[in-house]
Amino acid sequence: MSFSKIASTLINTLSGGLADTLYDAVKTYFPPDMTLEQKGKVYMELQRLEQEKRHQADTALLKAEQALTERVSQLEGTAKDLKSIPIIGHLVLFARGCQRPIWGFFTLYLDYQWFTQWELSEQQQSALIVINLLVLGFLFGERAIKNVAPYLIKAAEKRQS
Repeated sequence: MSFSKIASTLINTLSGGLADTLYDAVKTYFPPDMTLEQKGKVYMELQRLEQEKRHQADTALLKAEQALTERVSQLEGTAKDLKSIPIIGHLVLFARGCQRPIWGFFTLYLDYQWFTQWELSEQQQSALIVINLLVLGFLFGERAIKNVAPYLIKAAEKRQS
């Protein structure tokens, strides 16, 4: 889960339904002679206040995320920085670009060998499952792991029997 998703969830949890909660709490203290229209105005003002606070929280979240991105680019550099290094910079950019396909094809090769030729111990199969989960998670994200993990475990169990 990314930083922004965690922070957004936290903000929504803390501010979600604030106007309704306040209105329910304050409603018991309204003067009995207050009209329905006046109560509606108070409720609308509470809604506006909630939206304003949510907007402030979203703005703060955006600024924090931008600061984090800026900090990472300062510490690690950018592709533009690498291009300024004559030969090595372009080589590093090429290697960075090849990272995902190389790991993906290597893992595909390992899986092919595992399912067609290799007789692996339980520990080796567990290690190969971990490698698959790491590579799939890196290449395709959390959804890939959730979708593929049960099939990998079933395949490993069938191979053992």
